[in-house]
Amino acid sequence: MPMPTPDAPQWWSMLREIGALQLIHVDLTPHACVEASAFSWLDESERARWRRFVYSGPRRRFALCRAALRSILCAQLGCVNPQLSFGYACHGKPFALIGNDRAPVSFNVSHSDKRGLIVYASQGQLGVDVEEYAPRRDMELLIGTVFGPNEQAHLALTHGRSKIRLFYKLWTIKEALIKAAGSGFSCDVARFEVPPALRHGMTGAFVFPQRPTKAWQVEYIGNDEFAGSVAYEISSDAGDIDG
Repeated sequence: MPMPTPDAPQWWSMLREIGALQLIHVDLTPHACVEASAFSWLDESERARWRRFVYSGPRRRFALCRAALRSILCAQLGCVNPQLSFGYACHGKPFALIGNDRAPVSFNVSHSDKRGLIVYASQGQLGVDVEEYAPRRDMELLIGTVFGPNEQAHLALTHGRSKIRLFYKLWTIKEALIKAAGSGFSCDVARFEVPPALRHGMTGAFVFPQRPTKAWQVEYIGNDEFAGSVAYEISSDAGDIDG
């Protein structure tokens, strides 16, 4: 199994545990030795994908996150790196394979600028999103297109940096939820709203209006440096398995 070279320190570390979930922070700072070590973990299809990135930033973030994910899954599943591959659900959410068999693990990955997050658990659907705080010229346009009336009203009463932080809080909560559900942006995020208790707090339950038989728990993990959210199922339909 590939391991970081002596001059390439491990670039991921445990951030926190949330019940049965493990949340890992991935340092995406440019580092030539670390990037070379990460590249050695990738299989041929991943290396081909790496080469298709036009810019170095996305290329680096992909390699460092995927290599960290591979190392974590190998340790959790008791396999060696060449045995591990990935399949993709209908909306592009990846799942792990050992040989031709789907592995008994759930995971999700997100990255923004120099920070990545990986969340994994032995079962259950889950999603994660991280965003660095950064002013956006299109923020007002996005507020009008991705948020519902109550969310827009809350944002209208907030100003300056507090508004930027609230914008990204709501954004990461919504994205973590749709990633957990496996729907991606095929789901119109303006059709559901973050509940008031969660908008003002750090944790809470959520049910998609279109699918009330499944409930999700959301943990907001943002701080002064970044916005971030984790969503995971707390009840499910019988026989429903989707990444």
